[in-house]
Amino acid sequence: MKNLAPLPILSLLAGALFAQSGDAPPQFEIADIHTSAKATFPFARQSPVRGGRFEIKNATMVDLIRTAYGIDNDKVLGGPNWLEMDRFDVIAKVPADSTADTHKLMLQLLLADRFKLLLHKDNKPLPTYALVAGKKPLMKESDGSGDTGCRPVSPSGAPQEGGMRLFMNDVNGRSTTLNLGPGMTVQFQCRNVTMAQFADNLRGMIGANVGTNPVIDDTGLKGNWNFDVKWSMQIMGPMNLQGDRITIFEALEKQLGLKLEERQVSTPVIVVDSVNEKPTDNPPGLAEILPPIVPPTEFEVADLKPSDPNANGSRYQMQPGGRLSVQGMPLRFLISRAFNANNSDEVVGVPKWADSDRYDVTAKAPSQGPSAPALDPDSAAPMIRALLVERFKMTYHKEERPVSAYSLVAAKPKMKKADPASRTWCKNPSAPAGSPPGTRILNCQNITMAQFADRLQNMAPGLSWPVLDATGITGGWDFTLSYTQSFQFASVATRGGGGDGPRATDAMPLGGGGGGAVPTAADPVAGYTIFEAIEKQLGLKLETQKRPMPVFVIDHMEQKPTEN
Repeated sequence: MKNLAPLPILSLLAGALFAQSGDAPPQFEIADIHTSAKATFPFARQSPVRGGRFEIKNATMVDLIRTAYGIDNDKVLGGPNWLEMDRFDVIAKVPADSTADTHKLMLQLLLADRFKLLLHKDNKPLPTYALVAGKKPLMKESDGSGDTGCRPVSPSGAPQEGGMRLFMNDVNGRSTTLNLGPGMTVQFQCRNVTMAQFADNLRGMIGANVGTNPVIDDTGLKGNWNFDVKWSMQIMGPMNLQGDRITIFEALEKQLGLKLEERQVSTPVIVVDSVNEKPTDNPPGLAEILPPIVPPTEFEVADLKPSDPNANGSRYQMQPGGRLSVQGMPLRFLISRAFNANNSDEVVGVPKWADSDRYDVTAKAPSQGPSAPALDPDSAAPMIRALLVERFKMTYHKEERPVSAYSLVAAKPKMKKADPASRTWCKNPSAPAGSPPGTRILNCQNITMAQFADRLQNMAPGLSWPVLDATGITGGWDFTLSYTQSFQFASVATRGGGGDGPRATDAMPLGGGGGGAVPTAADPVAGYTIFEAIEKQLGLKLETQKRPMPVFVIDHMEQKPTEN
């Protein structure tokens, strides 16, 4: 990498620190920067450094700045409008004795060198929450003895009716299992905690979603307290319709006599002064010094067996070290993961028995040395596919078939014209207190209709295929969309022609199978479906049409797998 010219403000900090000690600032030995491949669910992924290989993929410039400077995304301000839309893969070679802190400095210098990034520190008022006391706190004072803290309470055994089981992995691969109650509720038991401790811990409590800024304790309550509190996780899906959903705002007020108030607080931020959208060219000799890693196509070892019919729950976990752990999953689900399918219509010809036959899988990818990336859906798919071919004698082919898909068209547009210089983004804030169950909010700024149509895929049942922009509307727009995913449920008959639909006993949203029918709201007070909201709130429409799309066709599968 060429020597860096002097750069102002934060870009100089790393160099200045090392100049004082007489050492050269740390730099990647070589780095590959390229535009990320388009993904249905784009999000930044950073792999642990292995074998001297630093990787961050699908990262926006905001993600890269967050990683380089250790600051939350919402505290990266300014810059051009593409800062949260364009995505990049960065793969670099680091010295063997480098540390996580020096990797940040290396990334800072790389962004300055290849993107000509200039930025500075500042303080700006940003929204945060303050915890305040209501008229009458509903908690019990503690005598100060015993353990202190808030812990999630998970009843043993199977989840109760209307609940579900949640599996989580921490960064070290340790697994935690929680049984959620009806309405996706998670319960916390807090003992011997001060209000300052409770406010400080709220950000990290499962399902709280109170933003990235610290919650301010403004209760005025002294001493230590004992209490239990529960609220609903923001997980979308059919289970949202089971039981009453409780927002964190309602939970704190009704159960504890506390309130969360939003305030503007002066907060340290980073302001982007300028940055190039296109990085400078990669250095020569990249393929020899930093060769691409060819992902494996088969598991090194795999154990597949029918699930215990008396076992409760199911899970699918991709774990560190290239491990895959599956319990109680229908074969149909494994087939969908084998093709990385995002809707049921992408894989057709699946046998009917694949809906009811459930399997456990314990598998491990071949060791690719210390530089191998963690197992992800893209790398797992070909190995799962090979496992199904071997064990179930699955054969398949790919072809184009007409499917029911949507186009976004203009009716009577009523959106606000955006400032062309403003950042382009769409975000999902929490729904306001009192919103119908399952309410989702989408706030968009300076977004084109093509970008909006592209984002609509998989936002709700029925939007399984890419949505085409047929509005004819140009430029960027600001708008807010409020819709609900609470749909009518019904028992549906099995589809013909290969048995690729749900069984007659399966409950599913009307129109949610992947195609043309528009889902309908459960009742008038349940809020708008996304189809209704787009028309009533934005003055646009989603119209269905038949168009050819690539699908995988299962030609043959044997119901009984071969032995391990």
